Amino acid sequence: MTPSESNPCPRALTAIVLAAGKGTRMRSDLPKVLHRLAGRSMLGHVLAAVQAAGAARIAVVAEPGRDDVAREIAAQAPGSAVFPQVERLGTAHAVLAARAMLGAGDDVIVAFGDTPLITAETLTRLRAPLAEGAAVAVLAFESAHPTGYGRVLTDGTRVRAIREEKDASPEERRVTLCNAGLMALAGPHALALLTRIGNDNAAGEYYLPDAVALAVGDGLPVAVVPVAEEEAQGVNDRVQLGVAEAAIQARLRRGAQLGGATLIAPETVFLSHDTILGRDVLVEPHVVFDTGVRIDEACVVHAFCHLKDVRLEAGAGVGPFARLRGGAVLEAGATIGNFVELKNARLGPGAKAAHLTYLGDAEVGAAANVGAGTITCNYDGVSKHRTSIGAGAFIGSNSALVAPVSIGAGAFVASGSVITEDVPEGALAVARGRQAVKPGWAAGKRAALRAARSEKS
Repeated sequence: MTPSESNPCPRALTAIVLAAGKGTRMRSDLPKVLHRLAGRSMLGHVLAAVQAAGAARIAVVAEPGRDDVAREIAAQAPGSAVFPQVERLGTAHAVLAARAMLGAGDDVIVAFGDTPLITAETLTRLRAPLAEGAAVAVLAFESAHPTGYGRVLTDGTRVRAIREEKDASPEERRVTLCNAGLMALAGPHALALLTRIGNDNAAGEYYLPDAVALAVGDGLPVAVVPVAEEEAQGVNDRVQLGVAEAAIQARLRRGAQLGGATLIAPETVFLSHDTILGRDVLVEPHVVFDTGVRIDEACVVHAFCHLKDVRLEAGAGVGPFARLRGGAVLEAGATIGNFVELKNARLGPGAKAAHLTYLGDAEVGAAANVGAGTITCNYDGVSKHRTSIGAGAFIGSNSALVAPVSIGAGAFVASGSVITEDVPEGALAVARGRQAVKPGWAAGKRAALRAARSEKS
């Protein structure tokens, strides 16, 4: 079901994402919203969610002068508008920094750049009451430990107000229904409600939740949409960042398993937000999937591997103890084994590099075999160069292929060779010193060494 099907509202949707917090508790030079979870910034997760929820226009309110945040917004949600919040006078004040986005009569969702676990499905549920006549919808959760949260105050099923804890009475502080912060406002009422919010509170700030009391005072319907406490959690320090990482990893692992992949020890496998695991993929313990990884059906990734920007086609096998990166591709049935590294290399169907090998900037043909200890010498100190190994070629152990170089189809490279020139198809290349054997030499050499030692003593 698409967002438009689940929320049949004729109005368009504008999303305003607040991302101006400095995040001093992160103890970092990096803006808080750029800290990463599952290979994507917290802000990127939120922008992805609002886009998937159907936002036609997106505004991000950010700290002035942060080019790094602006670049991330452009990368994650091209076409978004960025508005600076010079003064920090509360959440409603932050939303009104993007006032230029509020005059079109669109429904408005307000989200936060430091709540990375929020999903498009929840945002769609948050907006849904607006199509049924609500002027405001607030996201709320029940908490056994509500201290620190704003409380959602109700009279039975009717929402009365949201009270920040510092402004709440002792009785109100006993309420366990907490404000998650995210809010949806109906297009016909959004700007009028936001511009009427005042700062008559303990902090002297303009609170977005005060839109609820204003709507109630106007006789407008207000809806509360429930959400799990975990999904609504903000991230303010490294401890909370770790908690959020664990939550998103659990979500990703479950999705992979329900999609048909087997994770033998799920808690030891780390995925990125864009990891794709096909049906009947088997992942052994202690594997890290960095960004840009796609694994097709029936592949095996053995233990202790690290993959980034990689494609495995059907039936390929990797590891254990392998590293693949930089656009590496294993075509159908190709195999690499323990202590093999691939960087910007493609192995053709059925090709093998079983152990102790580095293949960088290389093309390996179908059914070729690369022996242990082989390396492609792809970097001359200034530029990278490519190595081509033809179909069915055999590269003997402990060989060095000095790029640019081409090994023809069906050719043999003798073990221990340093290959600096192209090898024709079907040829044998030997590039090493000729072996010389001197019978009886060892005994005489040892005697001479012992005599020299005796003279010194």
